[in-house]
Amino acid sequence: MPTLIIATNRPLDRAEQESVARRASALVAELVGKDERWVMVSVRAGEAMRYGGSDAPCAYLELKSLGLAPAAGEAIAAGLCGFVEEALEVPPARVYIEMAAPDPALFGWNGSTFA
Repeated sequence: MPTLIIATNRPLDRAEQESVARRASALVAELVGKDERWVMVSVRAGEAMRYGGSDAPCAYLELKSLGLAPAAGEAIAAGLCGFVEEALEVPPARVYIEMAAPDPALFGWNGSTFA
């Protein structure tokens, strides 16, 4: 159930958003070590966002995954920042990433939870 939300102030057309989502899905599966069939990605482009008082390109990412180990945080941050820099032309210094490992009892799917 890895879920990645990418919000950015970069304008992207529908095809570009779909390309970013497709590539991010494969990357997330690799970074968290889970089958891509469980990965969900949402790309929110053209958001009204500012970072450091500037409207220069920036991004905010949320990654949630059951069993996400804190020790993996550095590698995940590096992988996602590299991806955002390449795919969206947003420098890593203008990217925040929130990573979380939800309680399986509080994450639902298919009318139930993962507990």
